[in-house]
Amino acid sequence: MYLWSLGAFMLVCVSVACAHTHHLHNAQKEREADGARSPRDHGHYADGEHNTEFDHEAILGSAKDAEEYDQLPSSEAKRRLEILLVKMDRNNDKQIDRKELHSWILRSFRMLSEEESAERMDEVDEDEDGYVTWSEYISETYGITEPDDQQLLEKEDQVEEQRLLREDRQLFNTADKNIDGRLDDQEFLAFTHPEEHPDMLPIVLQQTLDEKDINKDGVIDFQEYIGDKAGKEQDREWLLTEKDKFDQDHDKDGNGILDRNEILAWVVPTNEDIAEDEVDHLFGAADDDGDDSLSFLEILDHHDVFVGSEATDYGDHLHNLDRFEDEL
Repeated sequence: MYLWSLGAFMLVCVSVACAHTHHLHNAQKEREADGARSPRDHGHYADGEHNTEFDHEAILGSAKDAEEYDQLPSSEAKRRLEILLVKMDRNNDKQIDRKELHSWILRSFRMLSEEESAERMDEVDEDEDGYVTWSEYISETYGITEPDDQQLLEKEDQVEEQRLLREDRQLFNTADKNIDGRLDDQEFLAFTHPEEHPDMLPIVLQQTLDEKDINKDGVIDFQEYIGDKAGKEQDREWLLTEKDKFDQDHDKDGNGILDRNEILAWVVPTNEDIAEDEVDHLFGAADDDGDDSLSFLEILDHHDVFVGSEATDYGDHLHNLDRFEDEL
């Protein structure tokens, strides 16, 4: 699912020459319609349909493991889930309270980001030396194999691609903490998921201002929020909806503009709130006695909500439970 996580912008392919097809497929860089980075739970509900895989990944901390659990018979899924519950139960009372579940889900989100980033790094690290250079990144992401090829992105019909390339370079340089021109796995994680790294937030804020703050006054008013083009192409109902969102969701102090803190709250989704919503969702599905605490039995009775399974044969694949040994 991934994330920008700033930051998949959606898969975008642009043909810049007969021999060049540039592709932008960073899972961490999807954007919402208003320009905000897609939150971790952007695929939880789509067109009114509930995606159970989000719940499974929120418990297991791995898309790969979630797929594996889907192939397990219920007895094996329950056995493995109970092992996780023991690790989740920090006070050893055989109950999972909201705080314990919230902490576990946040840890799962971190693990998902690490998994996503590692997969992306495998794609980009062409010489397999454990580092990603800027040349490797633009080669795999944009199809730019020679420095002069960057001129292919300087055509008037490629303004969006120019912006993405420029923003990627800014994020790359910011993530490169030791300024050695390459990113190790931890630096690459910050590059691919800058919204989850405080040191990356200033560049995220600046990129948003560069894109939206037309009059360069350091804040964003409603017209800048919707953009000139969007405002002209949409109908009155859309404008009223966006104005309500601007006023009620983003402009916290009600002064008609978004300051820097409000801009970051808008464009950078917080996993804290998403985890809280997921806790509410899972409690609603499994707290059968309504005591605001989940017993092991309640969770195991609803194991399909938490990890999924189906009555099929399965091979000798073993779930790597050791990953959950660390303190939450």
